[in-house]
Amino acid sequence: MFAVLALIPSTAGAAVPHVVQPGESLWSIAAANNLTTRTVAAYNGLSESSPVVLGSTIQIPSTAEGYASLQKAGLVAAAPLQSAAAPAPAAASSTSAAPAAQGAYTVRPGDTLSGLAAGARVPVSAMAAINGLDPNGVLLAGTVIKLPAGAPAPARASQPTPVATVVPSAAPEPTPSRVDASSIQSAAAAGGVSPSLAAAIGWQESGFNNAMVSGANARGVMQITPGTWAFVQNNLAGRRLDPNSAADNVSAGVLYLKHLIQQTGDESTAIACYYQGCGSVRSRGLFDDTKRYVANVQALRARFGGS
Repeated sequence: MFAVLALIPSTAGAAVPHVVQPGESLWSIAAANNLTTRTVAAYNGLSESSPVVLGSTIQIPSTAEGYASLQKAGLVAAAPLQSAAAPAPAAASSTSAAPAAQGAYTVRPGDTLSGLAAGARVPVSAMAAINGLDPNGVLLAGTVIKLPAGAPAPARASQPTPVATVVPSAAPEPTPSRVDASSIQSAAAAGGVSPSLAAAIGWQESGFNNAMVSGANARGVMQITPGTWAFVQNNLAGRRLDPNSAADNVSAGVLYLKHLIQQTGDESTAIACYYQGCGSVRSRGLFDDTKRYVANVQALRARFGGS
């Protein structure tokens, strides 16, 4: 185990000096600060394989500073990271567009929750839980819901989509607010998740917009479904999460991402599970759109100080 170092500063121009302790390496120093070895090496003018000298000082850069060093060394694309804040929409143009929300379905007239659950081969209670619905309630046409990943298209999917849509009243609540990259990175660093990974997922999912509701009934910055929100609140969160808070939406996403990484032991698989669901990933492998989602997120990490 290596010592826990200072968390990454959230603003540029805020590198923190670290005195090398016994047993530490460039890798352990970088990992303890949720940075890549390449980033710390580039910022300090070292190679990734350089040994560190006991008692010497290594500078721990902010994500923006680290990314600028990678740019200067020619290790990442030269597109600027905007002072660790949310990049402009054009910044994501180097990656392909986000895949359509998986399992998205808008209820048609004549659909019932029990019928949709039967078609997807899941219990009614499970379908209700993931969408924040009353299993005994009336399912209104136009309701935006999520079906299990890989479920066959419902019988009425070929019918016209209702013009008016209904978002079930359940947590988390979409609210008209935004966060910036540094807010996500700070929450991720505090939660033991790679800041670049969390920021990349937040940008891929919503562009940091907490008002976003997907066609699969996912809400907020980190695009969390009611079922996932309930799981995080009941099993992972050590406090009451505010369903109206963009910051708590991010916190829930970070907690869930950390859980997936612990469950899978691999960041790429965890990214796939975030999008497709671990049960589906384990039983059916990665769908083509899941592979594209993982590639998009990994490509975006470089824009937030990772590689």
